[in-house]
Amino acid sequence: MGRTDEKQRLLLIGSVIFIVLVMALTLSLKGSTGFQWIMSGLTVGSIYALIAMGFSVIYSSTHVINFAQGEFSMLGGLLMYSISVKGGVPPWLGFILSVLIVTLIGAGLERVAIHPLREHDVIAVIIVTIGMSIFLRALAKWIWGTDPVKITSFSGDSPVRFLGASIVPQSFWVFGFTVIAVVLVFLFFNRTLLGKGMRAAAANADAASLVGISTSTSSLVAWIIAAALGSAAGIIIAPINFAAYNVGTMLGLKGFSAAILGGLGSAPGAVVGGLTLGVLETITAGVFPSGYKDALAFLILILVLLIRPQGLLGKPEDVKV
Repeated sequence: MGRTDEKQRLLLIGSVIFIVLVMALTLSLKGSTGFQWIMSGLTVGSIYALIAMGFSVIYSSTHVINFAQGEFSMLGGLLMYSISVKGGVPPWLGFILSVLIVTLIGAGLERVAIHPLREHDVIAVIIVTIGMSIFLRALAKWIWGTDPVKITSFSGDSPVRFLGASIVPQSFWVFGFTVIAVVLVFLFFNRTLLGKGMRAAAANADAASLVGISTSTSSLVAWIIAAALGSAAGIIIAPINFAAYNVGTMLGLKGFSAAILGGLGSAPGAVVGGLTLGVLETITAGVFPSGYKDALAFLILILVLLIRPQGLLGKPEDVKV
């Protein structure tokens, strides 16, 4: 165990050094333009990190990959548009209501579609999450239509000039919320009885059940946390990008790639993977034609699965055959 932890620390340090070197090279070659790319990459990378944390929380609790995670982000943005923009509700209240509604949807889906399959093979459950994703996307298309919608920025649209780069104020909301979310998730899993119980159930479900820890409750809470993280990510990025019924697919795939990169099941790995993917993707879009930036995420996904399937901060699992 000690040797594995030491290897993880070395990988984390190496990853940080690599990203710092990439950013330093970008700054030295492109100056203020490079700094603009980096800030944009950190903004979108923070969104990927939030979505990746949702993947990791559910996987660590149930060993299920929830391919409907991106649709939680899509629903968050569209609900915020309906409640705050069309309904005239103050943004802070619209944010709370939108997250609450999506969280209830996530909890309902877990009870209706996932909980009854708890004794089934994991592959069957994953296929159900794909069906849930298709259903939520079709429902959103029926309710909101196909036209993208814009949400008002939380604190205006006038960019802030910093080191020659123009940073939209919404980016600071993205950074701030990501930090708060990471801290809250950490405190929940390390400082609360429920969070510690979920970690115990993830490590050994049979032993946890013997001491009264419910794996059913762990699954439900994991889906609630993932839905809240996903919906919040969709809301805070919507003022920068448009909200639409089909944005969840790509956000979900990028978040999944970030989770794989950092280590599926590792919340810190999700943050590292999200920020790394965001920065590399934006720099790629600046240097090469923008169409290549989407391919980069899937190239990284393939390389990680081939070279280090457990990701940067994930731990290898022993499988009995």
